[in-house]
Amino acid sequence: MVANANTPLLTLNNGTTIPQLGFGVFKVDPDETTRIVTDALEVGYRHIDTAAIYGNEEGVGAAIASSGIPRDELFVTTKLWNDRQTDAEAAFDESLGKLGLDYVDLYLIHWPTPQKDTFVQAWTSLEKIYASGRAKAIGVSNFLVPHLEKLLANTDVVPAVNQIELHPAHQQPEVTAFSREHGIAIEAWGPLGQGKYPLFETPEVSQAAEAHGKTPAQVVIRWHLQTGNIVFPKSNSRSRMAENFDVFDFELTSDEIAAISSLEREGRVSAHPDEVN
Repeated sequence: MVANANTPLLTLNNGTTIPQLGFGVFKVDPDETTRIVTDALEVGYRHIDTAAIYGNEEGVGAAIASSGIPRDELFVTTKLWNDRQTDAEAAFDESLGKLGLDYVDLYLIHWPTPQKDTFVQAWTSLEKIYASGRAKAIGVSNFLVPHLEKLLANTDVVPAVNQIELHPAHQQPEVTAFSREHGIAIEAWGPLGQGKYPLFETPEVSQAAEAHGKTPAQVVIRWHLQTGNIVFPKSNSRSRMAENFDVFDFELTSDEIAAISSLEREGRVSAHPDEVN
């Protein structure tokens, strides 16, 4: 991975490097995806996070193909959907075809679906994909500690990342600590709380924004970066994409980090991983 001039690179447990700030395309209309991802690439993003279930892998691939950006300067993630855990290699080939790529940088199991009890089987397939070089790294998404414990006890490759819902009101400290203890990097989805609670109006965020001459969103993204999370906010607006990317010219103080971290209240705003099956 070649570094973008602005974005820090983190090194995953297998030596793969990943831009710490990326762009997510969850709920991006497939018909609009090529335009939106093209805008994101032009703004400066080099890390794109998609998934089979989003239905927009083809649009992501089209934007990449027309961008003129060398493949080794991009980091592309996609994910295995729940109903394909027993058919993961074929599902992966389908995603790769839609993206129009020879490999992805990261392939994730999207949810553990514990009632199906097939994520260990899926992971063995991901290990084969990884060994083939068609995924430079493999990981999981929405895994809680019991899911990680079972995976680690029954497979060979430690996940490179665990992508979880994480924002100031829902920081998942147990999952985060367990993951990092085992060398698993944390990726934060829904990093701004998806607009489902008044995060930007909290004094802890708004006062930091005023102090640094930044927006509340920029402050929260900066909080993620300084606490070590990989983060990929989404927006359909080019101006908002640029705003979210303009976070490398200031630094929150330790007191500001602590204040925002104090907003933890187990405030999950999306589905619980044990309930998605």
